[in-house]
Amino acid sequence: MDTAEVIARLLRAYGRTYADEAGITLRDEPAPLYRLLVLTVLCSVRIRAGIATAAARELFAAGLRTPRAMADSSWQARVDALGRAHYVRYDESTATALGDGAALVLDRYHGDLRELRERASGEPEKLRELLREVPRIGPVGAGIFCREAQAVWPELRPYFDERALAAAAGLALPHTPAGLARHVPPKDLARLAAALVRVGLKGEATEDLRAA
Repeated sequence: MDTAEVIARLLRAYGRTYADEAGITLRDEPAPLYRLLVLTVLCSVRIRAGIATAAARELFAAGLRTPRAMADSSWQARVDALGRAHYVRYDESTATALGDGAALVLDRYHGDLRELRERASGEPEKLRELLREVPRIGPVGAGIFCREAQAVWPELRPYFDERALAAAAGLALPHTPAGLARHVPPKDLARLAAALVRVGLKGEATEDLRAA
């Protein structure tokens, strides 16, 4: 298969963003951006992505969809929601991190992560630095947020983190952000990045792609 065909099959078989899997319709608005931040926190520990997205859905179903709602919720309510998704081992520390993170977003950005974006002044590295101030989010988590947020924040494009680039190299695709971006329209960059991460987590997926 040539590069175009591999990428087309990647998008067809694996091109669902993690935000979409978590039930987030991502827009450049305060609530969906905050929900992406919650998902990022949940993904920032050694736990399966499917459990993290299920935990996000449980939190959102419990009404914890804004930083104010999260900050006003009880620690036990957050633990219980995480438990329903079998988000174990990290449930108590993550419940604490979510509460502290909501307070930070309210205090520093008035509940609106677009203010964080403005503070970064269009500089992706500065944006990642600000994200790392949120409890539980480190370099990997900041990359997860940027990988998904490029769908609505064009200054992040093209964003492919190390996991995505490693998967691209394993499939003999271009393995630089610019190289990959030449093969898809901007609207599909987040989907391609997610597809590559999914393939990387799945392991050997060459046969799956041939069948896709």
